Parts: sequence; C-alpha cells; structure tokens
Amino acid sequence: MAGHSKWHNIKHKKAAQDQKRGKIFTKVMREIEVAVRQGGPNPENNPRLRLAIEMAKSVNMPKDNVERAIKKATGELGAQMVEDVFFEGYGPGGVAMYISAITDNKNRTASQIRAIFSKFGGSLAEAGSVSWIFERKGVFAFPVSDQAQKEKIADFAIEIGAEDISDLTDTLEVYCDPKNFEELKSKFEQAGFIWERAEVTFIPKNTVKVSGKDAEALMKLMNALDDHDDVQRVWANFEIDDQEMERLLVAV
Repeated sequence: MAGHSKWHNIKHKKAAQDQKRGKIFTKVMREIEVAVRQGGPNPENNPRLRLAIEMAKSVNMPKDNVERAIKKATGELGAQMVEDVFFEGYGPGGVAMYISAITDNKNRTASQIRAIFSKFGGSLAEAGSVSWIFERKGVFAFPVSDQAQKEKIADFAIEIGAEDISDLTDTLEVYCDPKNFEELKSKFEQAGFIWERAEVTFIPKNTVKVSGKDAEALMKLMNALDDHDDVQRVWANFEIDDQEMERLLVAV
C-alpha cells in the first residue's frame, strides 16, 4: 500500500499551502456540514465533526469558516441539502478506485465523474464492484526518518493496541481498528507523539503494480478526481515505485 499511502501523504502536505486553498476550504466546509447533519453540532459527541474540524485546522482554515459551516448545517444561515455519495471504478492498469463525494445533485456529479474516468482511460463500475477491496482503518502518519524514533513510536503503538505499522522511509504509518481510533489518538497525545495526519480512512487489502504509461495516466486520473469540487477523497489500490511516483507527481 506504499504507493497509495505516499500519494495521500503528499496530498495532505500540499493542502495546507495549495494555491487552490479556496477549493480546499469548500471541501472541508462541506464535510463539516454533513458531519453536523449526521451527528449534531457538538464535536464532543460527534467523532466525524471532530475530525472535520481538525482537518480545517490542518489546512489553516479560519475559525469563522468552521462556525459558518456549522450554522449552515443547523439551518441558521439556510443552505442547500448536501449528501454523501460514493463511486466505484477502475483506473488504468486495472487499479480499483473508490471515491467519496459530497453533493447537492447526485446525477450531475455522477455524470461528471464518469466523464473524468473516460478521459483518463478508466471506467465507472457498479456499486459493490470494488468497495470490498477496501477496509476501513484508523491511520496515524508520523513524519519521522530517524530509525530510533521510528522504533520508539512503533513499540508504543503496539503497546497501546495498534494493528499494523508501515515504514515509508520519511513517514511511519500506524493502523488501528476504527473503533479504537479515538483511544489511540488520546494516548499518542499524552505520550507527546505528534502526527502529521490522523484519520479514519479506507486501506486497500491488496495492491496492483503499475508503471510507465499506466502509472502516468493513473496519476492524471487521481489528480483530476481530487480537483473536482464535489470529491472529498480518492482511494486506489495501486503500487508505484518511489522514484517513479516522485517523477509523476511533479509531471502531472
């Protein structure tokens, strides 16, 4: 899952300084709105809202924007109804792709997502076609390259109940059962281990190796989907060599 994880880590780092910050803010505000509608406006009782607010902080979104999104969701400011939708498909090289979006018009968004897939050599699939390839996990990404520090974090993670650990050269990723995410998060905080990314997300159970033209087309597809206003997250089960990944992320 190194390729998949590396892409998300780079996207996360880029988000805080992206020139399209307004678009990022819009996506985060939509996530806050849906979270409030599903679980209420109190983040203490709403885990999804807590994570959305943390996401807002990580991209330096003003507090006023957060408060406005919450008020829109509770009806204080009036707003169009938005909802969660998921799309499944296949990218170049047979890579399975799972996309989450928040939209006020599901048919419009589906048509636009289908067009993006078609443009970059992929295709939408029926519901259930690829979702089984992904499993929901809590993930903590620690930006550390020192081996001794990695071992220290890894040992502590195992001690507090982590399920798996992945060494990505300059990042250590810790995986856990989503039910234990908040507990591990609190324990990492108490121990003074600071993560760069902490979220409940989807992880592929298996990966597909891609390279060359397939890898290039896949990165273009991933980025085009990620740039769509309604798309919140893109997951894919690809594996690309680190050097080729770095080259492609600069090129596309």
